Amino acid sequence: MKFTTLTDEARIAFDNMADYAVSLGAPPLRLGVTGLSRAGKTVFITALVHNLIHGGRLPMFGPWRGRRLIGAELTPQIHADVPTFDYRGHVRKLTDARLWPESTRQISELRLSIAYESATFLGRTLGRGRLDLDIVDYPGEWLLDLPLLAKDYRTFSAETISRARDPRRTAIAADWLGHIAALDPTGPADDEAAGRAHELFADYLRTARSGELALSMVPPGRFLSPGDLAGSPALTFSPLDLPTDGVAPRDSLWAFMESRYEAYKDIVVRPFFRTHFARLDRQVVLVDVLAALNGGRASLVDLEVALGDILACFRPGRSSWLGQIVNRRIDRILFAATKADHLNTAGHDRLELLLRRLLDGAIGRAAFSGAEVDVRAIAAVRATREATVRSDGRTLPCIVGVPLPGEMLDGQVYDGREEIALFPGDLPESPQSLFVEPESGLPAATIDNRFLRFRPPPVEVTAEGVSLSLPHIRLDRALDFLIGDHLA
Repeated sequence: MKFTTLTDEARIAFDNMADYAVSLGAPPLRLGVTGLSRAGKTVFITALVHNLIHGGRLPMFGPWRGRRLIGAELTPQIHADVPTFDYRGHVRKLTDARLWPESTRQISELRLSIAYESATFLGRTLGRGRLDLDIVDYPGEWLLDLPLLAKDYRTFSAETISRARDPRRTAIAADWLGHIAALDPTGPADDEAAGRAHELFADYLRTARSGELALSMVPPGRFLSPGDLAGSPALTFSPLDLPTDGVAPRDSLWAFMESRYEAYKDIVVRPFFRTHFARLDRQVVLVDVLAALNGGRASLVDLEVALGDILACFRPGRSSWLGQIVNRRIDRILFAATKADHLNTAGHDRLELLLRRLLDGAIGRAAFSGAEVDVRAIAAVRATREATVRSDGRTLPCIVGVPLPGEMLDGQVYDGREEIALFPGDLPESPQSLFVEPESGLPAATIDNRFLRFRPPPVEVTAEGVSLSLPHIRLDRALDFLIGDHLA
């Protein structure tokens, strides 16, 4: 899918060369971190940086295992026009208040300078190595906007309305669909009717993304987190039920909405792609598979479509040394199923299998383009520990933790202070059984898992009073895949 023009590509190449010049010939490795809302982007970045700075336990991270990791520190970022990721504030919230940081609402970045010893004799004789790692944090919903660059307003409207008429969405989309059904797209432009259509459309998208539904296909993404563009004309439009042929009459409601849709692409989507997304080297996509499981089969199918669209947006492949300066490509992509600590150990492999099933077709396309793709079940911050509990003569593998205030299970509401043992249920051995059509007559898996949200754990302190790094599950494996080769 083509997202750029020749002008865009020229600007991208110019920006890459400018970064190379500023870095004095040693360009940083730019790592993008994204995921749909509540997938844990902020926690992932905070935990990654905290473990590298504080010497965390990372046994599957090659430089740590080989005792070649010397240390890491935050250094000033080079892009003065991008907000800085509030690492220290997020650490305080996790460790002092034992609360999870707020979700990502805008793009931000930080630079981490990592010192290491080379794994080769020649490298060690040349002195210590240093890798500048630029971590770019951005909402995953913004990725779902990138395909809009290749779609006109009629295509966008037809696809969005068709999706809203799906039986899984009709109830939450009813008010919006009823409103636009009464509008004449070829009639005179009406700012009030357009504003009302936008409000109902945005309400529908927010409802689809939140609550029990946990649906993922909700573009335009900025409608969910408009930031300082809230209320601007570029963010005040809605799809319309348009004729299948013809063009928009002048000064019609159709032309009015179409112009705002094009403005959205020019003001919001294209600058994000050109300035940030097209300049990444590595990418992490965090996926809250458990939330989709809570939403049932419909949410899983919707997530599968969203992940396919997300992966189609990347610019995967390998470039030469010169090519990396002029035209960066993403050569490694990690898809991580987060919140693995909400399952017992036996469920981690099944969680990975489920995410792989969601990505089957999309991963093949990226690998063909030369990018390496990996799938992991992780918990960037482990909020639970494991235990076994005897119940009705059975031994159940449970997780133990403190549910967040307001979490409810079997009619009991937790206050955020009481520790509980919970049997979360087992994921099916075959992930395909979760995707069986109800009317197919084939055996389908029943989803009977209980996933609560838990408070972050207390930070462990040694006998000498030294605070240890944040505990995790497989964060070391994720690090090794993402940056291990650059620390060889």
